Amino acid sequence: MGVTGILHADTDVRAAQRRTVGTLSVTQMLSGVAVAGSLPAGALIAASLGGEGAAGLAQTAGVLGAALLALPLAQLALSHGRRFALSTGYAIGALGAVTVVIGGAAGVIGVVLLGCLLLGVSTAAGYQGRYAATDLADEAHRGRALSIVVWAGTIGAVLGPNLLEFSGSMALRLGLPQLTGPFVLATIVLVAASLILFVRLRPDPYLLARSIAAAAGPVAHPHLRDGLAHLRKHRRAMLGIAAVSIGHVAMVMVMVMTPVHMAHVDVSLQLIGLVISVHVLGMFALSPVVGWAVDRFGRTQIIVLGAVILLVSSVVSGLAPADDVPVLGAGLFLLGLGWSCTLIAGSTLLTDDCDPAERPSVQGLSDLTMNVAGALGGALAGIIVLQFSYAVLCAAAAVPVLALVALTAVPSMRRPVP
Repeated sequence: MGVTGILHADTDVRAAQRRTVGTLSVTQMLSGVAVAGSLPAGALIAASLGGEGAAGLAQTAGVLGAALLALPLAQLALSHGRRFALSTGYAIGALGAVTVVIGGAAGVIGVVLLGCLLLGVSTAAGYQGRYAATDLADEAHRGRALSIVVWAGTIGAVLGPNLLEFSGSMALRLGLPQLTGPFVLATIVLVAASLILFVRLRPDPYLLARSIAAAAGPVAHPHLRDGLAHLRKHRRAMLGIAAVSIGHVAMVMVMVMTPVHMAHVDVSLQLIGLVISVHVLGMFALSPVVGWAVDRFGRTQIIVLGAVILLVSSVVSGLAPADDVPVLGAGLFLLGLGWSCTLIAGSTLLTDDCDPAERPSVQGLSDLTMNVAGALGGALAGIIVLQFSYAVLCAAAAVPVLALVALTAVPSMRRPVP
């Protein structure tokens, strides 16, 4: 191939990357609407059917669904590409939303929880969508591409809860219980996301990246079981998984109990909602800046920065009185920002250190680890606050973050194993 052919090929890849990031951003926004709107509605439906103690089961089922389907979606990506895997994930999520509507209308909590579990698959698809943005990105812009897709979820996360009244009215017009409205809306937007991916995610970024790698030499056909073996020789990828998982568990532990901590001193729901909104702002609003910093200053450096921000957040939040909304808001904003740094930098480092053909399997392992860690952290947080206090919880959340900082200093984690 001559120089003209090479330039033409490069242009095609750049055009495919722009199309990929644009398509993923739109579907990430739609997924955000579905997930953010259905979370409070699912808790309310479960509580109305099974009592207040059942309220947390809906979110737990969703997290479990995301964890259980992370590896199967990775296997679909390995065998059929990102387009098929992600569109299938969102389609299953839409099926889950329909199941919740059926369970809510029939008043059967088991059916509602099954639907929430299936809906959690859309969360797994959203997580893997951020990796799809890196398949065709060059190393110098990989963090930025990933962060743009993460940032797009902000729009959905803000819109979703604000559409509760609209979706509830829509359900009533259809003769359904008002609380099933967000799941009717989730069905619509997830079906739309699935169709958009299936139609527009062409060429498939993973399959194209694999074909480009194959043109440079023979590439073995990857299998899901190869992911763990691949990690043994790619310690920086292990650091990436650790950063994503530890940042996530620290964020979940503090975030999930902050509303309970504030409610104990009768802080209004409006002010509690304000603190959580500021937290979500910290998670997503600055992600393009974080992505730029990851590319500009380095993956490991931003992981360390994220860990330091998480530690500062633990101190600020842990020392704040339960009714001090400004200080708790600042602590929760920093909590979200630290999570953003560890997620984007860790995910980018993981992608950097894996061969293109192996990426979906290792990325699936990363998402599985992150979701399991988040579920365990959320359960542990409730026990710590019940037995001790919110301040002790914040201190406990800092322990794995300190371990992450220590891990970044290990020489074998800073360079590939020969």
